[in-house]
Amino acid sequence: MELTTRTTPSDFLLPSIHSAPPFFTEQPAPSTRTLFIDNWSRLILAYARHRRLFTLRVEDAEVAGGDWDEILRNERINRRVLPSYLSSLIAALVANNVAVYEPAKQTRSVLLFWRLPEEWADVLHSWATASGQLNTILTFYEIIDPPVPSPLSGLPIPLLRRAIAVLTRSGRAQIIGVADGEGVRLFAGTK
Repeated sequence: MELTTRTTPSDFLLPSIHSAPPFFTEQPAPSTRTLFIDNWSRLILAYARHRRLFTLRVEDAEVAGGDWDEILRNERINRRVLPSYLSSLIAALVANNVAVYEPAKQTRSVLLFWRLPEEWADVLHSWATASGQLNTILTFYEIIDPPVPSPLSGLPIPLLRRAIAVLTRSGRAQIIGVADGEGVRLFAGTK
């Protein structure tokens, strides 16, 4: 079978390796396994960014029609990623610091860093600056669900916390306790 690229219904361009049947199974040869894991890692992160997906679970390998179905299955070649292989891919994402287990102390679900926490910190600071909200106390809810959609809309709280931690370490943010949870004050400081 010829390896070809293909565009998914969500308008994501799948790489040609996605049409290779062996790509969907864990390979015994170390060099091939490493190559496939690297390709899967790039594919998962690019797709997550394209669809604004933040979580990947082992169970996603079994959910037909789910958020991840477009890349975890290829019906044209009758292949899909099995949960055991997805578990290995998830472990590789965590080992490469582009995902963390969320919640912690389990290995079946990860929070994906298609933007690293440092990048989200810059996005958060830029948003606060552009919207005139520096030195204002903002609740986490106001940041992830603003009245006007922003790049931070829908950001998971654990990822927001990581971004705020980056800003706090650089003196550009301070966590504030507010009546209905947690908030943050962002400052104009420099990196």
